[in-house]
Amino acid sequence: MFGKLKEKLKGWLTKHKEKEEIVETLKVKKVKKKAPITLLEKKIKKEKLTKKEEKEIEQTNIEKEVTPELEEIKDELEESLEETINASVEKEGFFGRFKKKLTEEKFEEMFEELSMILIQNNVAYSAVESIKNSLAERLIGKTLKEIDLAEELKKSIEKLLINPPDFIKTIKDSLEVKSPFVILFAGINGSGKTTTIAKVANYLQKNKLSVSLAAADTFRAAAVEQIQQHADKLKVHLTKKDYGSDPASVGFEAITHAKKNKIDVVLIDTAGRMQNRDSLMNEIEKIARVNKPDMRIFLGESITGNDATEQAKVFNEAIDITGIILSKADVDEKGGTAISVSAVTGKPILFLGTGQEYKDLEIFDEKKMIEKLGL
Repeated sequence: MFGKLKEKLKGWLTKHKEKEEIVETLKVKKVKKKAPITLLEKKIKKEKLTKKEEKEIEQTNIEKEVTPELEEIKDELEESLEETINASVEKEGFFGRFKKKLTEEKFEEMFEELSMILIQNNVAYSAVESIKNSLAERLIGKTLKEIDLAEELKKSIEKLLINPPDFIKTIKDSLEVKSPFVILFAGINGSGKTTTIAKVANYLQKNKLSVSLAAADTFRAAAVEQIQQHADKLKVHLTKKDYGSDPASVGFEAITHAKKNKIDVVLIDTAGRMQNRDSLMNEIEKIARVNKPDMRIFLGESITGNDATEQAKVFNEAIDITGIILSKADVDEKGGTAISVSAVTGKPILFLGTGQEYKDLEIFDEKKMIEKLGL
């Protein structure tokens, strides 16, 4: 993910720190009093020295004492050398310009290249702006030698990622007050939503919680058949109705069944036809209003980048999602989607889908994500 971003950042800093070290070295290094006048004259004319000639300036002594006039020439030479080298470094792009305190203007120049890398790796523009503001707050006013850009970027990304609450503990604590615990799943078709619901059901069963499912995607007949297959494999009850039925009523009946049969958790599947977004959002809002779910989860694909980010934003505005699950994280080579969906919603990622089997559901860990990003 991010193409070994840490190595790139280190490379930028190393290259430009070396340039700055050359400047600093030449600033403090005094031209020896006993140096060949001919070479000094060559320096004054700003002719390029060979390595051998530079060594002669440092190592060769002459018998004759340096005159006051030559001392004055030497001081002028040092000042001229410093100005020339500084001007040369200033012409170099990116970090080479940051010899002095990092100003707001120079920070903007630096971040322009970094922002392109982030955007190319599926980090949404709004998330990039958040990272930029965080970096600016900590870096402006510092010198290049004080900056570890990879570490600072890591801190900025960590601010956007939210470690999830303990999923099982949250449910069990709630069950002490009321039952069942209702979870509503939202997301577009094709994102692996129904399979993910089955994975969550399996995870709950492994943690000694009973589960039932609700097929509230009544817009597609195939959706009911798909979730029925998972219900059969998991040996759990599925509440379903005919194609075109009111999806909110399916959820309501599932909850009623769970109360009657002392089932701990109800998982409600919903439709995801984004091509008719207004109707879908109205439908999702109604399901949430009627069934009052304890948790509302958005399911998106890691590999869709900005599409998943926009979807998360829309669903969050409609039903105020509680958390996020990202499917296909195992084939996501960029990693920016996780940063983006957290940034735009302010909600934690609960799980990552990492395969097709029921066991392929990984609890989200921000530290592991940062490691995967190469920081």
